[in-house]
Amino acid sequence: MKVVLRVALASLLASPALAQTEPQQPPPPPTPAPAQAAVKPAPPAARDRWFFGGGIGASFGDVDYIELAPIVGYRIHPKVSAGLGVFWRSRSDDRYSPSVDTTDYGGNLFLQALVARPVFLQAEFEYLDYEYLLGGGGTARDSTSSFLVGGGIDQSLGGNVGFYASALYNVSYDENDPSSPYDNPWVYRVGVSVGF
Repeated sequence: MKVVLRVALASLLASPALAQTEPQQPPPPPTPAPAQAAVKPAPPAARDRWFFGGGIGASFGDVDYIELAPIVGYRIHPKVSAGLGVFWRSRSDDRYSPSVDTTDYGGNLFLQALVARPVFLQAEFEYLDYEYLLGGGGTARDSTSSFLVGGGIDQSLGGNVGFYASALYNVSYDENDPSSPYDNPWVYRVGVSVGF
């Protein structure tokens, strides 16, 4: 547009007759530039949607307990994540003679929805293969599937590191099952998550 205005001005100045007989008109106001469309932020790259974490537990005394529970997840939406976890637990109970050692392992699939940072809701399906103590001594193995629902918090600690804690209710819990791996329907977890 500036080029056109300069050309028009140059032709007026070159013609003295036009310059004397017609009053000089102010140049037309500049045409505003076309409005630019609002720029949407680019969605995160697929690799930025993955997160890793898990829990590590240990206690020592009459009952030694160790747990490893890594998880991997994917952010489907900024407020919705899904993932997979595996776990392994080992106990050594010295309250018996001889000492009783048991091992549990399994996995879970989970879906989390962020309600308002840092609070989330969670639904989870868990498969557990566990070892339990028999009344007359020795151990046996069994397996169970559970559906858990609840919520928790996922608090950023800076960078890609976060702290989480959750309380889930096992809707499949049966208090009449003497070999149940859980003594009550509530499952509590605490851990850290690290994004890469």
